[in-house]
Amino acid sequence: MKLQCAILDDYQQVALTMADWSVIADQVEVRVFAASFSDQAALVQAIGDCEIVVVMRERTPFKADLLAQLPKLKLLVTTGMRNASIDLAAAKAQGIIVCGTATYPEPPVELTWALILGLARQIVPENLAFRNNGPWQHTIGMDLAGQTLGLLGLGKLGSKVALIAQAFGMNVLAWSQNLSAQHSQALGVQRAESKAQLLAKSDIVSIHLVLSERTRGLVGAAELQQMRRTAYLINTSRGPIIDQAALISALEQGWIAGAGLDVFDQEPLPADHPLRRLPNVLATPHLGYVTQRNYRAYFGEAVADIQAFLAGTPLRQIN
Repeated sequence: MKLQCAILDDYQQVALTMADWSVIADQVEVRVFAASFSDQAALVQAIGDCEIVVVMRERTPFKADLLAQLPKLKLLVTTGMRNASIDLAAAKAQGIIVCGTATYPEPPVELTWALILGLARQIVPENLAFRNNGPWQHTIGMDLAGQTLGLLGLGKLGSKVALIAQAFGMNVLAWSQNLSAQHSQALGVQRAESKAQLLAKSDIVSIHLVLSERTRGLVGAAELQQMRRTAYLINTSRGPIIDQAALISALEQGWIAGAGLDVFDQEPLPADHPLRRLPNVLATPHLGYVTQRNYRAYFGEAVADIQAFLAGTPLRQIN
């Protein structure tokens, strides 16, 4: 009898076309769910017979209470090697192997620059005016050359963002709690003395930090008020790094000029959410990692993880 495998949250319905699933077809029966389950009981009913589940990033949390209701689950594959929405300790205690896949840093870096450029040159309002026979040239863009980009985080992603900023002729400041002068100097980036200094001096602030208890709420009302009224805030990392209520106030009251957002406290964002209507927000629905190269890596290595599990030699285990 074949093992049952569920692929969750395949929004674009491409999981089966991004890898060769036929290599496990003789041992595993795969079924795909395109829409998220808002009700946990419905999710349990849908996948309760599955020994294997493949999850996309952090779209569906697998906390201890859910895992306890899935006694047949033996392998949980997440795209990427980090997934904060999986309770790894609970999975291990239950005998569930959690494995990951490769992920590429370039896609979120590219989207960061799409948001920066979109805001700086007012691409959306100008395009809407163009399409609707509106005014011809009704905004004045922000120059990037000579401006200062402030990076909260200068790791794998922040370093790549800095390189592109330098190509645009921007000055780059960076700050994080553990950022060394040696690392920033090696990248030609100035290390800010403090978070407050970075916020006050930057024309654009972009966040490139991992969500943790230390970074949750790192940018709140006080920090937003330290920014320039002409500055833009970009977040392609994780929504809760910014205090959402404070951000809405900042955008409504003009503490900052605008925000480019790809991540949110709740995803998908509710239909009536204020961030959907604010005119100084350029937002995308968590597309940072959603590219063909990443998807091929995700699902190709998910298949390899399943093959290794079937052979009794798990790959890329993270718990």
